[in-house]
Amino acid sequence: MIIESLENEKIKNLVKLQKRKYRNETNTYIVEGMHLVEEAYKANLIREIFLLEGEINPFKVPYTYITREVMKKVSSMDTPCSIIALCNKQSSNKIVGSHILLLDEIQDPGNLGTIIRSSVAFGIDTIILSENTVDLYNPKVLRATQGMYCYLNIIEKNAKVAIKELKDNNYIILGTNVKNGINIKSLDKDNLNKYCLIMGNEGNGVRKEIQKLCDKNLYIPLNDKVESLNVGIACSILLYELRSKNE
Repeated sequence: MIIESLENEKIKNLVKLQKRKYRNETNTYIVEGMHLVEEAYKANLIREIFLLEGEINPFKVPYTYITREVMKKVSSMDTPCSIIALCNKQSSNKIVGSHILLLDEIQDPGNLGTIIRSSVAFGIDTIILSENTVDLYNPKVLRATQGMYCYLNIIEKNAKVAIKELKDNNYIILGTNVKNGINIKSLDKDNLNKYCLIMGNEGNGVRKEIQKLCDKNLYIPLNDKVESLNVGIACSILLYELRSKNE
């Protein structure tokens, strides 16, 4: 079967998934390109694959052929690829593991993607996305993760609610503050069996009301010529340091 019409109901529903509202309503999203599709397949997230006519489907899931014109309509990319997949969102909403990362109103898709990749590299178990954080299933975020989102427990939760839950379960809460924090190098590793690191918004950092709930606030020592780091880079450095203290 080849879908040629832009008015096909299945295609119209795929186009709607470019908006966060509809992704939330249906608990589905789209990934584009062979690498992301392959990672979603490994995680058993794919509901259906859509291919350009003539392409070969290498995956054991339902699939449909579509024309190049239809692919351009469905795709969020300037240059559409030859394969996309309709996927089910991961259903977990529980905090699991000993090493937690809470993202407080991160807005940039590229930053979230970088942070997710670093979280996999440096041993984070759960990422908590606070209210007003960019959508995990935003196409730009998914591309920036390079599929690494499939290897993490990523949930959405109100920041204050999440911190209370973590404190009730004896996690140390580590905020970030470039002016009033302590050097990450001086952090006592004996209290890091269970921790939650909080990274804040690109322009404003961690909200003041959230900083007040932290047990400690951290900073990365920098050259005097540099005021601050991009949040994705800063998070990667802190996660590396925290992992080193747990080895």
